[in-house]
Amino acid sequence: MIVFKYIFWVLYRIWFYIMVALPIIIMFPLLIISILKETWYPYFFKLARIWARVILIGMGFNTKIIREQNPSKDKSYMFIANHTSMADIMLMLVTVKNPFVFVGKAELSKIPLFGFFYKRTCILVDRSSAKSRQAVFLRAQRRLKQGLSICIFPEGLVPDEDILLADFKDGAFRLAINHQIPIVPITFADNKTRFSYTFFSGGPGRMRAKIHKFIETKDLTIKDTSIIREQSKALIYNQLIEFSYPK
Repeated sequence: MIVFKYIFWVLYRIWFYIMVALPIIIMFPLLIISILKETWYPYFFKLARIWARVILIGMGFNTKIIREQNPSKDKSYMFIANHTSMADIMLMLVTVKNPFVFVGKAELSKIPLFGFFYKRTCILVDRSSAKSRQAVFLRAQRRLKQGLSICIFPEGLVPDEDILLADFKDGAFRLAINHQIPIVPITFADNKTRFSYTFFSGGPGRMRAKIHKFIETKDLTIKDTSIIREQSKALIYNQLIEFSYPK
């Protein structure tokens, strides 16, 4: 029985990469056209949402999105969530309809096919480089001026399996304060169970996301960074506990 589980996990991981690549290959001409101009990004975003939904369905994930508040179409936001899985990118794209740009680690640009579009549409950051971190603010500023939103996983890493939620970095919150845009905390409840970074694990099933009430940054200053950072972390942490041990 254990042998069959390991065989399933190996095939399941292989299937995931097939599901990542196949929609990109099918939509390749449209994807190429959508990245020719930076102003065409909203069209790319719509294709990315189709790509993400195909993957989640193909992996057997039954998504459930709980919304305490809905983002307005004509506003920019800072979307944040806990980071536990390779499926976090897909679930974020399915959860949020407002066109946003990911701020993510530069290493993902090395993934064949996926990396080609990733490095041309996302804001890449080398967390070991202060210069790279500063460049993130400048690129994010340009994107916000175009009416887009930003998405950051504020833990800055994928925590070990035994850590429910790692400490949040300041970057997302400083950026939100600087541009006076609302922070939208999102809790991913099941991604670690469904498809964590542990190779021999995971499987089809429920995948829940909850969009919390927004945290406003209007009239806040950089001095308030730690307050809204911890407020955001507490919202996500408490929701993870509630999902794990429902009342």
